[in-house]
Amino acid sequence: MPSIVAQIPAASSDVALAHFELRLSLETDCSDVYESMRAAEGPDFVLIDTRGRASYARAHVPGAVSLPHREMTAERMAVYPADTLFVVYCNGPHCNAADRGAARLARLGRKVKVMIGGMAGWADEGFAVAQGEEPGAVTASAA
Repeated sequence: MPSIVAQIPAASSDVALAHFELRLSLETDCSDVYESMRAAEGPDFVLIDTRGRASYARAHVPGAVSLPHREMTAERMAVYPADTLFVVYCNGPHCNAADRGAARLARLGRKVKVMIGGMAGWADEGFAVAQGEEPGAVTASAA
């Protein structure tokens, strides 16, 4: 008798590849965002904190722009070129602001990925955070 894990056969490698590549087309993680933000040429995406402004001011990913998901409109996003890739995040797995922001951006025809883990994942990695109302404001260590 097969184990609980093996009771349902694994997908073929073609199906698995399609599944995981699809996930990676929709998601990125904190480590990849961190490395991309540190790259000499800078990130090739705009990082958006989709939480409320007070949460952003308390702690956010350095370089992230504060744009609560409720404020994402065609007019507001028009300041970015049409082919801009956006990466959105919120508090973490217990928060759906990143998904709401991603859905709004996709509805506006924009390219978007979610940074899985959000601020909780960022803190778990031990990455520094910024505080204040501006993207690069006062750096502090993650709590």
